[in-house]
Amino acid sequence: MGIKIKLVKSPSSASAKQVATVKGLGVWKFGSERLLKDTPAIRGMLDRVRHLISFEIVKDEPTTRVRRKPYKIRARDAARAKQAAADKTAKTAK
Repeated sequence: MGIKIKLVKSPSSASAKQVATVKGLGVWKFGSERLLKDTPAIRGMLDRVRHLISFEIVKDEPTTRVRRKPYKIRARDAARAKQAAADKTAKTAK
């Protein structure tokens, strides 16, 4: 089960804590929607900014994004794999 959140009021006149909470929920622009997991932490955040958002409980589960490594790390790993392959072929050629 998930919670579908929609920002219905601009957080510009809200306190700094409420603005941070809205940003933490992932709905920054007016009218933006987000599907989140139904957890006690999310429920507490929704309770803090209930006057700025509307939400409903849905049966859909939110999809998790696949986290990618930073470009530098991916390039380093590719170079190491290439070097390991070259070393392996050099050992078999001897």
